[in-house]
Amino acid sequence: MENKIKFAPNVMLIDASYLDRVTCDLQAHFAPIVNRELPKADLAVLLECLALDAGMKLGNNEIQVIFIYESGEGRLEGLTPSDLGKELHGMAFKSELGEFALYAFQPSDLATREELFIESLQLAGEFKEMQCLAAVADEDGYGNRLKEVIGEMKCRNKLTVFGMNPPAYEAFHRFEMLGFAILQALGIRSEEL
Repeated sequence: MENKIKFAPNVMLIDASYLDRVTCDLQAHFAPIVNRELPKADLAVLLECLALDAGMKLGNNEIQVIFIYESGEGRLEGLTPSDLGKELHGMAFKSELGEFALYAFQPSDLATREELFIESLQLAGEFKEMQCLAAVADEDGYGNRLKEVIGEMKCRNKLTVFGMNPPAYEAFHRFEMLGFAILQALGIRSEEL
């Protein structure tokens, strides 16, 4: 597979449909626990938390965030900003971690969201200058396919996979709980729990 995409040294590949589903589920679950209505999760805060959890250091990093989403699902119901095409694609923001460049893609009629995500993960994994690769994948929906692809990757030691369930198999990559970053982005404080 020839690498035709120009990747940044730090890449965050996010299944936006999965991220939104988990965010909405956590929002509904924790609102009664903290006894208040929760706002939409702040996407910039979430991305910063994910980058830190993936091991990125403060500095002038170049961070490419690629959202893959289902056709017809162009809005994130649990996050703000929420319009993947109008508010996020082609935008960027700076923080103490560096510059986050945001891109959003949906599969063509010839591919599924899973196929586009897996192929993007494979391509990013082949990028020789990769310093840090973070993936928020639909762990339930992708099944063993994700495990197989990661097993073939040469840069597994630079990969952090975010999910809600630690892998049941011996992993050769880092795993982090996605829920912790989402709770931070929802503004839930530890003393409220």
